[in-house]
Amino acid sequence: MDPTPAPTSEKPVPPYEFAEKPFPAVTPEPMSTRRSISFVPAQAGETAHSRPEIYEIPEGESSEISKFPKEEAILTSAPHVPPSITRDYSVLLQVPLTATTRVAQLTRPYKYEQWTFNDTVPGPFIRARVGDVVELALTNRDRTGNPHNVDCHAFTGPGGGAALTTAEENETKTARFKLLYPGLFLYHCAAAPVPVHIANGMYKLIYVQPTEGDLPSVDREYYVMQSEFYHEPPEELEDGQRSSMVEFSYPNALRKEPDVVVFNRSESALTRDQPLKAHTDETIRIYFGNAGPNLTSSFHVLGSNIRNVYRDGDVVSRPASSIQTVSVLPGAATIVNMKMVVPGTYTLMDHAIFRLDKGAVGYLNVSGKPRPDIYQSAKPPAPCVGCKLQA
Repeated sequence: MDPTPAPTSEKPVPPYEFAEKPFPAVTPEPMSTRRSISFVPAQAGETAHSRPEIYEIPEGESSEISKFPKEEAILTSAPHVPPSITRDYSVLLQVPLTATTRVAQLTRPYKYEQWTFNDTVPGPFIRARVGDVVELALTNRDRTGNPHNVDCHAFTGPGGGAALTTAEENETKTARFKLLYPGLFLYHCAAAPVPVHIANGMYKLIYVQPTEGDLPSVDREYYVMQSEFYHEPPEELEDGQRSSMVEFSYPNALRKEPDVVVFNRSESALTRDQPLKAHTDETIRIYFGNAGPNLTSSFHVLGSNIRNVYRDGDVVSRPASSIQTVSVLPGAATIVNMKMVVPGTYTLMDHAIFRLDKGAVGYLNVSGKPRPDIYQSAKPPAPCVGCKLQA
């Protein structure tokens, strides 16, 4: 190659206006020996929960983890959420998880063998705090012989902890992970084949509180996860009847053609089994995750404008306000706040609306005094027959 510089014109024409301005000279400040993670500073008028946070990591601090006070994590199954953390110090947070399988009612006619953490789908909700060290102990009680592990989107390091936690049948693996970032994150099994483990039910949420300026308090908090299930047609039994059990379909999953799309493990989880409840004048927070494994969710609460949305589980930036529908990608999560004003039944749904007929529906029943100043008619309400949008 010819090292001679290419010729230039007498009058260079910059492509952008700012190209004409010389770069200012900057004198570098002395380097610090302390690593830190900085979050974007809050602007004027932002609320307390969006203040900046810098988590300092002193060199060699990992050797001091043994001195952290120990605390057993409060684990809750959906739709319940552990209480807010009020302590102002870091702990060694012990999280015991067990991989199991169980047969569960998936839809009205069919049962399905789900793969679980702690016998629940979705798995248990974990609440922690930036600076905590999660001591995760995964025990594999899956009698089919499948290995299992944990890939947590809140953990920093290769594989989100999967390689450190892979456990064979009847084995326990324990590993520790320092939480560096606040927010709402998914964690799931990442043993091969990864999509199959997720599609069969091995997913859940962890909320990592900031050290300062957590989310404003609300009256009720709920945990909801959307996911898809893919199954083969039921087998025909000797008596000519169809089996009540269906099995996983890899071809359907590969084609992204789910047979069932649900909130919290089954089509009835938030309707007949355990609808959410509230009272007028209460504030409601939903920690919402989308396990996928394929579809993006268009999360919508019919009849309630969402007051605040913490998109992608971001609790550092200013939340969006007055939102109608929230897009949540597979493997992502979001937090929504609502103020309940008018009593009645509100429908949780995926506004990719044909998914209603695949099971993506839930109810939030709100009690309280009517508000004719906001919602009224000369005649009583008459829900349409068979409409899944109304209880």
